[in-house]
Amino acid sequence: MWNTFETGNGFENPDHFRMKIAKLRKPTSFEPDPTIGCIILSDPIFFSKKDWIPMPRDWSMNIVSGKIYDTDSESGKLLWDRVLDLVVDHESKGEAVKSGAEYAISEPISPYYRRILSKVRIGQSAFRVLVTDAYSRRCCVTGERTLPTLEASHIKPYLGSGPNATNNGLLLRSDVHRLFDAGYVTVTSDFKIEVSKRIKEEYENGKEYYQNHGRGLLLLPELALDRTSKDYLDYHNERMYKGVGCG
Repeated sequence: MWNTFETGNGFENPDHFRMKIAKLRKPTSFEPDPTIGCIILSDPIFFSKKDWIPMPRDWSMNIVSGKIYDTDSESGKLLWDRVLDLVVDHESKGEAVKSGAEYAISEPISPYYRRILSKVRIGQSAFRVLVTDAYSRRCCVTGERTLPTLEASHIKPYLGSGPNATNNGLLLRSDVHRLFDAGYVTVTSDFKIEVSKRIKEEYENGKEYYQNHGRGLLLLPELALDRTSKDYLDYHNERMYKGVGCG
């Protein structure tokens, strides 16, 4: 949690963070490095105060770990119908449902699953967590599973207007990430790995990397929404990759 969100956890350093956790736990259950559950909201919708929905009758003020409402229940259905009414009302007026930063409604209501998402740019920390989860904590090039060595890489760079979105991410071992960002390694739109000749030409090395050339990625995200965008891969191939692959 600290490595991912750092001061975003609400504390200035990890020691203060641990002390606060200790106060919330029974003395006998305190651990030096406790496991903390975390739910990341990657597609939140924010309503203005006039549209805030009153708390359901069965809502408890001391809920700590979260509460889920099933739309098959009376309370859940009432909440969901109210949310849909508000979103559709905003959309009919040509208004966006507000987020804290960038926002827009761009997806129609599906006839199979009535879902409207506010397209919010998630933070860098959430991007790392979601990409790590989408790739099952494995480097998609080498298969490395040692978590501290794995990094979420933007295919189209963030500074080049590439979004913090899972379909613009690859989970890579740190050295492969650096080569990818520098343009010595790329992934084609058919998910094949290419390694530039320039590693050998410039550094007289790279045997470990060349053995991956021409091979497909070891894994891709299971969910279609997370699946690597071919448009972003094309961008990396055309704008960032340094030459043809090793023959």
